Amino acid sequence: MKEIVLLTVKGDDRHGVTSAITNILAEYDLDILDIGQSVIHDNLSLGMMVQLPDSESSSSVLKDVLFKAHEMGLSIKFKPISLESYDHWVEGQGKERFIVTLLARRITAAQMSRVTEVVVDQDLNIDDISRLTGRVSLDEEKDSRSKAVVELSIRGTPKDEAAMRADFLKIAAEMDLDIAFQKDDVFRRNRRLVVFDMDSTLIEAEVIDELAKEAGVGDQVSEITEQAMQGKIDFKESFKRRMALLKGLDESVLQDIAKQLPITEGAERLIKNLKEMGYTTAILSGGFNYFAQYLQAKMGIDYVYANELEIVDGKVTGNVVGTVVDGQRKAELFREIASREGIQLEQAIAVGDGANDLPMLSLAGLGIAFRAKAIVKESAKQSISTLGLDGILYLLGFRDREIIH
Repeated sequence: MKEIVLLTVKGDDRHGVTSAITNILAEYDLDILDIGQSVIHDNLSLGMMVQLPDSESSSSVLKDVLFKAHEMGLSIKFKPISLESYDHWVEGQGKERFIVTLLARRITAAQMSRVTEVVVDQDLNIDDISRLTGRVSLDEEKDSRSKAVVELSIRGTPKDEAAMRADFLKIAAEMDLDIAFQKDDVFRRNRRLVVFDMDSTLIEAEVIDELAKEAGVGDQVSEITEQAMQGKIDFKESFKRRMALLKGLDESVLQDIAKQLPITEGAERLIKNLKEMGYTTAILSGGFNYFAQYLQAKMGIDYVYANELEIVDGKVTGNVVGTVVDGQRKAELFREIASREGIQLEQAIAVGDGANDLPMLSLAGLGIAFRAKAIVKESAKQSISTLGLDGILYLLGFRDREIIH
């Protein structure tokens, strides 16, 4: 019976290592059953599982590989693999696979330790760990806009997925870290639609609060807004109360506010890349069309649905024209856009921060609570709080070298 051996080559990375080793294996017409390679700071680790020929030739191939490794200044180890062990490894290929993504301004050993402890407790195996973000110089390490994202490929079925997610949420809250846990399936690699809330998502402001400040009723409106975002009062009721307080506001104020809208960190980078990759984008907002359309023109967003302010004789009346866009309406519009574009909801991403975003977040294949209230983080599939909106690109598996800057 032919033997199976795991070859592990380590040393300084240099041109042609993999080619040199595989050339020798090719001379003996060997099959490579598994292969993996990584380079960290110019240090190479190369592993190959091969099936050796009959015993007479086995010693020759191993000797040739050993000499070549020595010639190149590399260390090499040979580990025999039993047939039982190999069969067990083969049987494992049918297991579920997941992706755990760590997003932060910097990744620490303490963060990695806590996350991997949870993975171990759930009887899951880590098959691969990759850094998605670019190399960071020491001078940039403390930059408030730096990014550090690491992706873990996990194999197995969690013992208690709800408990695992709760553990990840707790670690994220304690360690200035975001942790995403996604099933590694065809939908993750084939997203096609992204819908966004506007206020406190695409922009770092609640427009209705800005209007209220101009109307001299800022404190009253902000208090109502906060209660609605936390889910303490119904969105339609809160909206009605806030709109009434804006009655009489001059129309000219809207243009001034639109020009000063603070775009959320990473939003333009995200939209630019999504457009380049052929994604459909939409704003579904409980805010106002006037401002959503301003963002649409600025960023090239495909669809916009928001509330239409009624203006009579240059003054805001305190009323809305047409149907109020609340949480349920956002979900309806989300379905309509997906159907119109021929996209399954499993292929769609929804991003929002408030309680009225939960219906659309729950429909999406990837629902993301962005810098959200606690109630939204606990309910959404994923959340991002430490990075900007472009952190979403890493959840899709993109690396910095693939992203348009």
